[in-house]
Amino acid sequence: MRGRGGGRGGSRGNKAPSAPWSRLKPVELDPLEVFGLPSKGDNRLLDHKTQERYYTKIVERYMTFCSDAGERDELLRRFASLEVGSQQGSSPNNSTAPQSHAITASQHPGARPHPIHAASAPAGVPTTSPATPTNSKGLSDVLSALRKLREGIVASKRTDDFAIQAYLFCIRLAVLVKHPETYHPSILHLLRRIHPRQPMTSVEMSEVVGYLVLDTACRRNDLADAYAVRHRYKLRDAKIDGVLDALAHDNYVLLKRLRLGVDGHKAKLLEYAEEPMRRHALKCFGRSYLSVDLEFLEQCADSNWMDLISNERVGWELEGSKVVIRKVRGR
Repeated sequence: MRGRGGGRGGSRGNKAPSAPWSRLKPVELDPLEVFGLPSKGDNRLLDHKTQERYYTKIVERYMTFCSDAGERDELLRRFASLEVGSQQGSSPNNSTAPQSHAITASQHPGARPHPIHAASAPAGVPTTSPATPTNSKGLSDVLSALRKLREGIVASKRTDDFAIQAYLFCIRLAVLVKHPETYHPSILHLLRRIHPRQPMTSVEMSEVVGYLVLDTACRRNDLADAYAVRHRYKLRDAKIDGVLDALAHDNYVLLKRLRLGVDGHKAKLLEYAEEPMRRHALKCFGRSYLSVDLEFLEQCADSNWMDLISNERVGWELEGSKVVIRKVRGR
């Protein structure tokens, strides 16, 4: 009896556990979240080969994000949804915000040796229809991963062609979503640390310096420093010269015209200056005119009458097709 009891006890002891542990699925880690920030102690991204593999994953995720959006208008909305609350020192989007340009999945922003822009894309819908947060999460993950990659490149003191490629991708994407916390320090590091050791092509150099000049003039509102940057790096760009001239003379009409002639990345940077320039133009109307045709006012302000009332809070009165700015008091 003991032997049989012992045998039974032994067989029960040799059985595989019936608990649900063996049915658990392995945790699937997001390839972009596998690594931590080098500044927080994760040193894996200091390895050059690891950096290159990680960059490939980032580009793949970005291309997937563009492909998932499908239509170009939806892609614009997803870019715009990430803009809201992501920039400092920039004006909030409203229904009179300038129309955006975007890059398609076949035009990713990290291509070398020739930078790829969205200059050929016509103006799309206004960036005022935010997508749900889940729609822009893929783009947010890409920006977060690019920060980790940049920290790895800086910590490893890498200054080769790959470093230029990664930084160009990061700068172009951050400009499109109007995220100066990403593109401004990236531009400075590329110009001050990488370029002196591994020169960019003349086209790439002109592109990056152009972004810095426009950001300085439009977002930081420092026109003198913008001219200084242009002189320091010997930038020769007629369109950027025109933008600086328009800002120096508070010429909102010229700024609007120039916006239509630049590529999508530079058009995004011009958006920083448009709202204060529009308000200045409206103040000029208020000081210079007693009344003005509605059509002329809307054309100059690049906004319709209802938007001027709700967004710019003009206190003028509409009488038929004329806008009465100031009424002449009877003698």
